[in-house]
Amino acid sequence: MELAPSAVSRPRDAYHWRLLATAASFFVFGLGCLALRLLVFPLLACLPGGSGRHRLRARRTISWLFWRFVRFMRAAGVLTYQIDGAERLGRPGQMIIANHPSLIDVVFLIGLVRQANCVVKQSLFDNPFTRGPVSEAQYIGNNGSMDMLDAAVDSLQQGQTLVIFPEGTRTPPGQAPAFHRGAAAIALRGAKMVTPVTIRVGPTTLTKNEPWYRIPSRRVHLTFKVGADIDPQVFSALGPAPKASRLLNDYLHDYFLKELAADERATARPQP
Repeated sequence: MELAPSAVSRPRDAYHWRLLATAASFFVFGLGCLALRLLVFPLLACLPGGSGRHRLRARRTISWLFWRFVRFMRAAGVLTYQIDGAERLGRPGQMIIANHPSLIDVVFLIGLVRQANCVVKQSLFDNPFTRGPVSEAQYIGNNGSMDMLDAAVDSLQQGQTLVIFPEGTRTPPGQAPAFHRGAAAIALRGAKMVTPVTIRVGPTTLTKNEPWYRIPSRRVHLTFKVGADIDPQVFSALGPAPKASRLLNDYLHDYFLKELAADERATARPQP
């Protein structure tokens, strides 16, 4: 007897509800960004303190709201997550380096680190929804200039925590991450420690050039694994800056490839 086609192609894991919840999540995110720009930040600007104090308030507010947004998505059934080692994030002068498989991993990391600075796409400063938050928090626009590199180094030397994605953009599905050397150069000049965070998203979602409504057939699960600290001065001692930067970048690239491959094997291993 032949199976009915509907039995084979039927969406799984509350597909239509997750599609509706995903749309609601994007609506809530956009509305929240506008509320920050038009209501929250003007009120915060009335509080006493200089530019540094205002920047700190903005970052804490964004982080707090981002983590509530993460919990909203989980409660709505859009995703689940697991985080290993979050307590080691957020130290002064710490540079957090992560791969970038999805649009929402940025929201997680900023939500986890209450006072973090972040290197973000330059286009976010022109987007009407995001330009308010990224400007008030004084995040660093990734325009590829030396000024950008200097600003990132300065933030680390001032004791800020800096989140950076060395790929510069989201990883295409099925491909290994490819790191640019700029992150390594920043680490060598300003970071007290480099802390890698390996991110896995399964099944893939919100990848580069993928529309929000193309959701997977089952609920998305994100895994964040915080690795051991790396001392950038170990690489500084290996030679002049260009060589040290190349060696550190190669080390980080190999680290992420091995970690992601190990996670892939663990996921594919049959359960007893």
